[in-house]
Amino acid sequence: MATQGSYYVPEQSKLPLFASLGMFLTVFGAAGWINGSESGMTVFFAGALVLASVMWTWFSTVIKENLAGLNNDQLKRSYVWGMGWFIFSEVMFFAAFFGALFYLRQFAVPWLAGEGHSAMTNELLWKGFENEWPLLTTPEQVREGEAAARFIGAHEPMGWAGLPLINTIILLTSSFTVHFAHTALKNANRKMFNIWLGATVALGIAFLILQVEEYVHAYEELGLTLNAGVYGTTFFMLTGFHGAHVTLGTFMLLVMWLRGLKGHFKHDDAFGFEAASWYWHFVDVVWVGLFIFVYILGS
Repeated sequence: MATQGSYYVPEQSKLPLFASLGMFLTVFGAAGWINGSESGMTVFFAGALVLASVMWTWFSTVIKENLAGLNNDQLKRSYVWGMGWFIFSEVMFFAAFFGALFYLRQFAVPWLAGEGHSAMTNELLWKGFENEWPLLTTPEQVREGEAAARFIGAHEPMGWAGLPLINTIILLTSSFTVHFAHTALKNANRKMFNIWLGATVALGIAFLILQVEEYVHAYEELGLTLNAGVYGTTFFMLTGFHGAHVTLGTFMLLVMWLRGLKGHFKHDDAFGFEAASWYWHFVDVVWVGLFIFVYILGS
């Protein structure tokens, strides 16, 4: 429409192709790394380097375009819709894993134990297997004995007190600090914006450090690994993917903080920061769900 003004269309770029290549190498390398491939770790970090380089170049270009005044209101609305759909796709991503956890706890494990109309399943597959969650004794242990089992359950479940509770407090606090930063920016208080946003980045880094310590505790003291049956796989899939999202969100906020120190944002033009803050709030909400269903109800 003529009233919307001209719509800036950037020149053609090969960055999407390199981004796809980086994502492929990262996932392919991670799969090989988990399965013991000698080159898996190398491929993973090579893909991560390619992806990081693409994101750096791509986002730098977008920032320069915005500072040059090329982004009109219509284009900025498309950014809002794009970020909204991206967060929605992330909601569906985690919904699949939460759904898998619900299915296992409410249906699959009870059926294997012969509950409901599944007595024959228990008799034919794993006789003597009992329904419990977290599943510390895997069906294969019941069938073949612990020494011959491929999947040996954890010694004890991961409790909700201690590091998980501290991390919950940290993430919830970070939601407040990023909101305070947003409020300060709206009030054109750049000093407080930088202070609150810097505090949010520090809290994100603290969360990641404590999660590494939690994983070390799980592996070395609880026997909770990816091979610890379905309890181990669901625990690390949910918390691990969430940790990856926290890492990404922390990098996003770090970049926004560095941009804020350079004076890039205005009270009425700060979509980059707003998009990062939306993503951070989403990550916090997911963690609350994890803390309830994985830690509290799963211990």
